[in-house]
Amino acid sequence: MKNVIKLFFTTIFSAAVLLSCKKDENKIYFEGGTNPLLTASSTAPMVLLLANKDKPAITFSWTNPNYMFTTGVSSQSVNYILQVDTTGANFTNPKRQEKAIDKDLSVALTVKDVNNFFIYLELAHSVPHSIEFRIKSSLANGSVPLYSNVVKITITPYLDFVVEPPGTSANQYLDGSLWIVGDAVASGWSNPLPAPYDVSQKFTRAAGTTDVLHYVATITFNATGGYKLIQTQGVWSTQYHALDGTAKLSGDFEKKDSDPQFPSPGAGNYKVEINFQTGSYKLTKL
Repeated sequence: MKNVIKLFFTTIFSAAVLLSCKKDENKIYFEGGTNPLLTASSTAPMVLLLANKDKPAITFSWTNPNYMFTTGVSSQSVNYILQVDTTGANFTNPKRQEKAIDKDLSVALTVKDVNNFFIYLELAHSVPHSIEFRIKSSLANGSVPLYSNVVKITITPYLDFVVEPPGTSANQYLDGSLWIVGDAVASGWSNPLPAPYDVSQKFTRAAGTTDVLHYVATITFNATGGYKLIQTQGVWSTQYHALDGTAKLSGDFEKKDSDPQFPSPGAGNYKVEINFQTGSYKLTKL
């Protein structure tokens, strides 16, 4: 009887081992891949011009990462992202830019495409910047990322923005001014603004007179109400308004004679920052 029981358990164990081996044989394992090799059509310093915005600027090309599994080369789609950052940031900058590429091994960028990176990196125009590019590849589910070598290029961007700033393009917007008006502030909706609000509710340029893309002011707000931004006293047609009428402390805006208003952030003194480069605003209570 003992021999029969022993034989029974031996048979069961053997069957379990065999089944386990068959399951392992059916599993697919990742065996490796090759980091893409990135090249650029040119790495010479570039000066971007608005007049050339639709012309070709640069083409990036890279090698296939050849994702390998135990079944051979992956049949899954490979996704590619062109990552752009300032030199020295090691692609950790929260403002780092990324451009998704649809399963190709190259991407051609126009002058405007390249200049747009500088808008959202929030870098100054008309001065050279050292910029780094690399390719990130991954499988369709975002797994197994591989990174290329880094290509570095010095690029000088032209003045561009998400929302047109106050002033005129003929004067490079150096002739622009900005005021806040509405029942969320002391002046009410009076336009033009009477004294002393024509001074106390006027913005200044954040980084000096030549910084036409960033305006800042310290404003005392009422507990409730709304406001808009005007660039010409007595004129509503060139006003700026919020895109989301509930976004009190930060959000996006546009240049248009329309609603919604910017909402009051609540009673108190606030630092108000208007960023025409990215089309965004931010309020910080003081």
